[in-house]
Order: sequence, then structure tokens, then C-alpha cells
Amino acid sequence: MDQTTIYVSVLNQSFSYIPLGLPCEFKLQLDQNKAQIFERLFMQIDSLEFDNAVRAHLPYIPYHLDASNDEIDTRLKKIYALIHEFGDDHTKEFVKQLPYFH
Repeated sequence: MDQTTIYVSVLNQSFSYIPLGLPCEFKLQLDQNKAQIFERLFMQIDSLEFDNAVRAHLPYIPYHLDASNDEIDTRLKKIYALIHEFGDDHTKEFVKQLPYFH
């Protein structure tokens, strides 16, 4: 498959095939079909965060027992694993230092 460059912003939960002037933390080289995984993961996080907003208005469900928070963390781990896999050496070293990977 042909390699493509994508610009990923975990903070903004977005990726782009061209630099749009938005701050992007990572520049990755990967197959275009694999780039779509970022879109799916970011959409899942967005949906889970909506569920968290609804849960926040239900006082009988404690925050620390909310399964949505664990699901968000799982997706962030997957995102950073992909960033590690397709990033350059500097990016890989950065991801290895994150608390998710200790």
C-alpha cells in the first residue's frame, strides 16, 4: 500500500492529511487505510465523553466507578500505541515515557 503522511492531535482529538494550521503533536507515515483507525478511535472517545457528561448529572454513580472513563483510557492507549508504531524515533521515545507504557 502507499504510505501517506498524517498529522495527529491527541489534544484536539483530530487528524489531518495536510497541516491545517492547527497544532498537531505528531506527524506519522502510514498506510491510508490504517489512518482511518484514528478517526474511529477519536469518534469513540467523543461518544464516551458525551456519556460522561450525562453521568455527571447522576449523583448516584461515583466518578471513579464509571466504566466510560476506563474505556476512554483504553482508547487513548490504542492511539498512543499507533503513534508509537508509525512515529519516528523521537516520537517513539516520547511515547515510551508516558505513564500508560510503564
